[in-house]
Parts: sequence; C-alpha cells; structure tokens
Amino acid sequence: MRSHPREPDSPQAFPHEGTRPDFRNGTRTGARDAGPKRPAQKEPARKEPGRDRIRPATPVPDAGSRPSALPVQGGPAGSVPDLTRTEGGGPGGWIESVRGWRDRILASPGFQRWAAAFPLTRPIALRRSRQVFDLCAGFVYSQTVLALIRLDIFSLLADGARTPDALAEFTGVPEERLSRLLGSAMALRLLRRTRSGAVALGPLGAPLVGNEALAQLVEHNVLLYHDLADPLDILRNGPGGTSMLNRYWAYARSSDARSLSPQEVGPYSALMAASQPLVAREVLDAFPFRRHRRLLDVGGGEGAFLEAVGRRHSHLSLTLFDLPAVAERGRERLTESLPGNRVQVQGGDFFKDPLPEGHDLVSLVRILHDHDDDDVLRILRSVRTALPPGGTVLVAEPMAGIRGAETVGAAYFSLYLLAMGQGRPREPGEYRELLVRAGFRRIRSPRPRSPVLTGVITARS
Repeated sequence: MRSHPREPDSPQAFPHEGTRPDFRNGTRTGARDAGPKRPAQKEPARKEPGRDRIRPATPVPDAGSRPSALPVQGGPAGSVPDLTRTEGGGPGGWIESVRGWRDRILASPGFQRWAAAFPLTRPIALRRSRQVFDLCAGFVYSQTVLALIRLDIFSLLADGARTPDALAEFTGVPEERLSRLLGSAMALRLLRRTRSGAVALGPLGAPLVGNEALAQLVEHNVLLYHDLADPLDILRNGPGGTSMLNRYWAYARSSDARSLSPQEVGPYSALMAASQPLVAREVLDAFPFRRHRRLLDVGGGEGAFLEAVGRRHSHLSLTLFDLPAVAERGRERLTESLPGNRVQVQGGDFFKDPLPEGHDLVSLVRILHDHDDDDVLRILRSVRTALPPGGTVLVAEPMAGIRGAETVGAAYFSLYLLAMGQGRPREPGEYRELLVRAGFRRIRSPRPRSPVLTGVITARS
C-alpha cells in the first residue's frame, strides 16, 4: 500500500505547539509566527463562460504535506485539480467546490492535530476517530460475534449472569483466552460485567438470544468474507468459479434451475426460511392484506412468509410458487402449519413457466434484488400477465438509499450480490421505473417500521 510522507514535526510545519493554527486562504500559521509577512494578494474573480455573474475563485487550502495524486491538465505544476466543478458551473459547482475545500482541510494532518486539541472540536474529532477505527476493525467485531454464537454464550447467559471460570468450563476454552473474547464482547456492548465480577448479557447481546435468523446470518457471512478476501480481484475480474456464494445459491449458476436437486436447494432454502419471519413481520405491519382474497407468493421458498401471513389473515387463500425441489419443501411445511384447503403449492421456474392466475395479490419477497434489470423486467411482466385488472403486486426488498438504512443496501448487499454474481441493490425510484416499464401504475411506498430489514413497494396492474 502506497504511503504518503508524514508532515514533519518542525517549526516550519507547525510553528508553535499549542497555538491555534489559521487555515484561512490556504495557509497554516501560528499566533506568534515570526518574520515579515507578505500582504495577502486577492485572486481576481473569474467570469464563467456564458454567464453574466461573477463567481469568486475557490480558495485551495493546504492539505498538509500530502502530494496530489492526480495530474493537472492545463494548470501549473503542483496545483490541485478542481474535480468538484459541474459542467457549465451553476449552483452545484460552487457547492461542490466548498465541499471539496472542506474535505481538503479535514485531510490535513495539521488540522486534525489542532481539532483533537481544541476544546470545542475535540469531541467531534474523537467521535470521527472512533468511527474510522470501527471501519478498519469491523472484521474483528464480526468474528467476536461469530465466536460467541459458536460457543453458545448468549444462550448460556439467557438465564442469568455466570462467572468467567464457569463459562470457561462450559465452552472448553482456557479462561485466559476466553477472557480476551469476553473483554472484546463487553467493549462492543454484547456482554457486560456485573458488580460481583460475573458476566451477563449486554444491550446488544440480549436480542441475539434465541434469534436463529441472526445466528444463521452471522454463520452465512463466513462465505462472504471468503469471497471478499481479495476485494480488488473480485472488483476487477468478477466472482469467477471460486466464489463460495455463487456456488451456495445454486440457481445463480444453473442453466436449468427446474432440475436442481433437494440437496442443492436445501441450504439456501433453510437460510431464507430462518430469516423470513423478521421480514414478514415488517411487511404485515406495513401492508393491508385484509383487502385481498387470494395471495400468490412467487419464489416463496419453504413457505415461511405465507405461513406468517396465513396465521394473521385467516380469510386469505394462499398459493406458493417456486422451483420444484423448493416447492416440495414448502408443501411439507405449510401442510403442517396451515392445515386445510387454504394452501396450494405449484413448482416451476418463473423465467420459463407462466405464473398461476386467479390471484388479486402477488408478492415478491426478496426476489428481485438478486437479479439484473432485464430479468427483473421479465419477472414483473410475468406477474402483470397473471394478475387481473386492478390486481396488486407487493415488492419487499432490502433497498439502497433508504434513510436510516444506508449501509444495508449501498454497502452490504452491493458487495454481497457482486460476490454472488448477479443482481444489485436498487433505490425505490429504480423499482418504480421498472414497475412502470412492466405496465404497472398507482405505485406506492408504504414505510415499514424497520427499513433496515426491508423496503416495501406496491403497484396496481
């Protein structure tokens, strides 16, 4: 990794320790700078082509001793390129110029040192430092959670606090080593230490007790970490044949998904079934199922979503549609959990087979985001064909650009789907555009209680 030269700790670099530096006009001086000072020369304002107004030149502050990594075309050697101007100028141009000026100031080692010492900015500087460190240490944090789950620590503490030696005896891990894991978990607020010195559940660990969905997700991320061990390789070359996620999601690599065996669909179907109740709860609270009579769940897996809907809305007739091997797993589950004639199960491939008709509501729960745009259009048009006039499609997906859940779509699922080999996270506006192209209208976006788990969009045929 290429490193930048550090700013020298010399009087020339930072004249007087403890004095407040001045970053105005791109200079950094102390309150007691010695030597004669040149009068500041004001840079003439420049007139933008095609505009009558005069736009003041953007000041370029000192960014420490860090050299510019980008060449400047048409400018003096060593000048900083202005990459923030929008074509043709305008409001976006000067706003981005100000933001670029701010970013260069924040990147200055001298400013960082001053901000950490100045009383009014010290809390902000410390908070930002912790945030940056958390980004760098995120893998260690996730492995702490994985170790606690595999050692069954959360379940062991569900009935009350235990001493470290009792935990060591239960887990078979030497107490000295286990104390490191426990200390890490306490720093992350997964666990806490009682006044007597025992170990108890922390505020972030308590929700993990008995939460099979989160436990399976933590275990599943081991595959993702394997695929992202060399992120540049997957960014430059794609997932390739070594992607564990591509092999895990069997339909992503199959030319004939209908022929997949129960053994091939079993692992991912079980994972989806374990995590589906969390999503189902959000969708049930956000959408009025009572207004509908017959629901078709496309790609419904083992039927966990239909089971949750059926338990709350007993008036609904339910149909599950998925690949034949997956549909059989759903038939077994739904026959046991929702006895009677309310549930029908049909196997097929929604890319090759027509969807069952006669339903006034079709749900697509975590189906579209792991397909590319052309395939999403094919699915939506197939749903549009199966629905009667005025029928409703319900889309529930983890989405990008959702306030309060920005990292879910843009960070986690963006790279996850890249490793998987297909699909991408989309913002609600992108789903609306696809729905319109597929022939839907009256598009709505009811907000679920927890957008971290899923976003919801509905439309009429």
